[in-house]
Amino acid sequence: MENFRKVRTSEEESPLPFPDLPPDVVEMKVKEGSKIRNLMNFAMAQMELKGSRQIVFSGCGRAVTKTITCVEIMKRKLGGLHQVTKVRYKTLLEVWENQDPLPGGPAQNLTVHKNVPSICILLSRDPLDPNQTGYQPPEPQHGLGTQLSEAEDASSSSAKGLKRPLPPPREELLTKKLQVQVPGSPRGSGTTDHQLTAAT
Repeated sequence: MENFRKVRTSEEESPLPFPDLPPDVVEMKVKEGSKIRNLMNFAMAQMELKGSRQIVFSGCGRAVTKTITCVEIMKRKLGGLHQVTKVRYKTLLEVWENQDPLPGGPAQNLTVHKNVPSICILLSRDPLDPNQTGYQPPEPQHGLGTQLSEAEDASSSSAKGLKRPLPPPREELLTKKLQVQVPGSPRGSGTTDHQLTAAT
């Protein structure tokens, strides 16, 4: 295989594993190289601006983790979403091209069929059948979602604070003059001045 180079990867098309989906349901196909910010901007626009009631996130192979991340972000941002998760296998077709073909012969290609794990997650504003496999009810608004949001806000504000440049040190702030009272001496008679340097 050292002389072969992968030139194309195609995914086997298969219907979504959810019954009774509306024909115009939005499906977010998450790829390994997809940007989460772009995916979430489009998905949030569909749910908030266009008023979609349901949305499906799907991904396979190395994109499974990114798919789950998108779902958790949307659940935290919108709240009150019912969820159904389906896990299955999908077939990927990889085409490999021979980089060192025989003289005078045609280029030889290999087609490799790979079975990879796949995940499909349905999020719905409307109630779903709680008895179906993979169902998760909406999380309470005052629970983990709020804590995560507060933690995110705190971390983002502290991160912003770290990005601000520090002001240059001023000499008058570095040297502090303290008056020390010596024990056993009359008030005021044993007072001495000490210069302390403190890093601020």
